[in-house]
Amino acid sequence: MNAPAPPAENLRAALAGLLDGLPPRQASQAVERLIASYRGATPTDAPILRDRADVVAYAAYRMPATFEAVRAALEAFADTVPAWVPGGHTDLGGGTGAAAWAVNAVWGGERPVTVLDWAEPALALGREIAAANPELRNVRWRRSRIGAALSLDSTDLVTVSYVLNELTAADRTALVDAAAAAAQAVVIVEPGTPDGYARLIEARDRLIRAGFRIAAPCPHSAACPIAPGTDWCHFSARVSRSSLHRQIKGGSLAYEDEKFAYVAAARFPVEPVANRVVRRPQIRKGQVLLDLCESEPSLRRATVTKRHGDLYKAARDADWGDAWPSS
Repeated sequence: MNAPAPPAENLRAALAGLLDGLPPRQASQAVERLIASYRGATPTDAPILRDRADVVAYAAYRMPATFEAVRAALEAFADTVPAWVPGGHTDLGGGTGAAAWAVNAVWGGERPVTVLDWAEPALALGREIAAANPELRNVRWRRSRIGAALSLDSTDLVTVSYVLNELTAADRTALVDAAAAAAQAVVIVEPGTPDGYARLIEARDRLIRAGFRIAAPCPHSAACPIAPGTDWCHFSARVSRSSLHRQIKGGSLAYEDEKFAYVAAARFPVEPVANRVVRRPQIRKGQVLLDLCESEPSLRRATVTKRHGDLYKAARDADWGDAWPSS
């Protein structure tokens, strides 16, 4: 009996099948319009995804990147709670279900999952895509206004990915508070931009005030050591580019890098890393420069040279977002 395909492979195949019968030009135009809407600075009070053509095009274009970013955030969280597995999962503003797929990739098996979104076409397509993964066959897809009136049942894990940028400040506050009241663990992912980081810090502060401990990416639950307006914390996930990606963006690379910011927090004990590599390591002749967020808390550039022996070898293999031991 053949083993089931990994969720990432299953998802890519399901998304590729969606584009059959959708004219390439129509798909490209829908993606370009939707990207402009999502990048706009003005929150909306109506769903951006209007119909099946919109949803198919945007899912094929954006769902792999969302999946990889959320999976990376969840894996960093899972490393801090190695004995914990979520018994239930609620995804707020989950659209076509990328976060449900990511949770399944990190913690395999069936569990009660609810995806809430206000765009019925997105939920319908999410249900259709999820049919490709037997462990997601019982996901509940529920239409719900994501904002001040949000009411959530208790669950182990709440995810919120690429949603805060669509909401007003008041609705962002209500969403984070509702997630904190319902969940034992909350993972929030936003675009890796200065604005995305600013929204993350607001959410992080609210979670801490609600009694949560920060698990990742920060090595601490103290204030972020980045001075406001001087920099922003973000990470990168590699995404396989589909033919639709190449058609819209041009170029021939088989991949692109999705920049994202995230916070993972829990009400139960966590074991954050000692230090986190917060920039791409700079490898130079005989040395590696690592920008670290430390548990003090502080930001520091560490220079690791050949005289550090095994630590130097580890530094050469280190990647952006990795844990790094205490010096």
